[in-house]
Amino acid sequence: MSHRDNCTTLPNGRHSLTGAGLALGALDGRYKSATETLVDYLSEAALNRDRVHVEVEWFTYLCDHSVLPGLSPLTDAQRDGLRAIVTEFTEESALELAEIEAVTVHDVKAVEYFIGRRLDALGLAHLTPLVHFGCTSEDINNLSYALGIKDAVTNVWLPAARGLVDQIMKLAEEAREVPMLSRTHGQPATPSTLGKELAVFAYRLNRQIKQVENAEFLGKINGATGTYSAHTVAAPGADWQRISEDFVTGLGLDWNPLTTQIENHDWQAELYSSIAHFNQVLHNLCTDVWSYISIGFFRQIPVAGATGSSTMPHKVNPIRFENAEANLEISNGLLNTLASTLVQSRWQRDLTDSSSQRNIGVAFGHSVLAISNVVKGLERLDIATDVIAADLDENWEVLAEAIQMVMRAEAIAGVEGMENPYERLKDLTRGQRVDATRLKEFVAELGLSDDAEKRLSELTPHTYTGLAAQLLEHANR
Repeated sequence: MSHRDNCTTLPNGRHSLTGAGLALGALDGRYKSATETLVDYLSEAALNRDRVHVEVEWFTYLCDHSVLPGLSPLTDAQRDGLRAIVTEFTEESALELAEIEAVTVHDVKAVEYFIGRRLDALGLAHLTPLVHFGCTSEDINNLSYALGIKDAVTNVWLPAARGLVDQIMKLAEEAREVPMLSRTHGQPATPSTLGKELAVFAYRLNRQIKQVENAEFLGKINGATGTYSAHTVAAPGADWQRISEDFVTGLGLDWNPLTTQIENHDWQAELYSSIAHFNQVLHNLCTDVWSYISIGFFRQIPVAGATGSSTMPHKVNPIRFENAEANLEISNGLLNTLASTLVQSRWQRDLTDSSSQRNIGVAFGHSVLAISNVVKGLERLDIATDVIAADLDENWEVLAEAIQMVMRAEAIAGVEGMENPYERLKDLTRGQRVDATRLKEFVAELGLSDDAEKRLSELTPHTYTGLAAQLLEHANR
């Protein structure tokens, strides 16, 4: 019997694809290969694994520090056995948790029971009540999310972002000395170098990377309303604030000492704002490179066998940059929503953050996908130096700035006849093309000092780039 024979028929007469292993979202389907590394940190299964990790470490901490009367340190075998629940967490473990949750209808309670099932084999069945001791669900969730996000940033997003900047700088170095006509307001302007213009983006992106590198990942474990109320009643002799800080920092997180039931998510808003800013700068790079491709400054290297257009065989479309734009916009839509939503909670707790945080992986996924697209796009660019040079040759009027500025300097030095330099150059050049011959004639008629006249007579749009090539040194600082 074929698969189709087992399919449900939809109202429109077509076969249902349910159960065919198809993804609803693009990140888990079409673009899975570019984003699947995030699954280890930001998926539902990863969240559950981190919940198990936090619960196990809390259980271990309470025992090893004899926080409660009757507790004593675990044996090495018991401690290793508990931690093996985390290191050996698999797809089968995730399925077992899902089966438990189907009964509890509570994800964190399911984790508690999941761990409890394994204590007897470790000789710890009598300590089953210690699992989740003193905790509200958010004590476990906030720490688990913080661990997953930190790992995703450290192991996936930051390496991708740094790799992108390296790729930009590689192209910038190649174009370091390539003079290029600038365009301000879309009009011909003082030349730069292509390398310097690319390095501007590398510098901007690096600033946001540093912000992300310095991000705090806060966590709390302080009970149902952040007061340690149950803790102090159950074990009044324990220093619960010190225990809380010691435990949270021991997980590699920063301790938040003052919260409601939830960790207030301000650090997440700050992190997402930095990543969204990075995304927006990258979006700017995409639109600029797209525009440079459009006017021929870059040629795209065709991919063997690829089709640019279904009907126009000659086309090599800048699809990598266009795809990146779309994914950056989607990522920022989610990141900005998360940043504004997560920092608000009614009184001591509501569940809006719970639903919102389930989209963190999607927000990161679209950013990582965009970065991948831009890297691939940059790898397929060839600098069209002939086109760039021709553009400069047709715009000698951009030297008007240099001429009038030299006239100002000459006037300050006491050279006569340098009146109204800006106005005189405006009359000569504004709204009209001026070729090399006419500009040189104009310079020769000014009565400049010999040195100034020589400098201007030798100046061309190709050499009027100032310190542009040197400025690349700032990009990686």
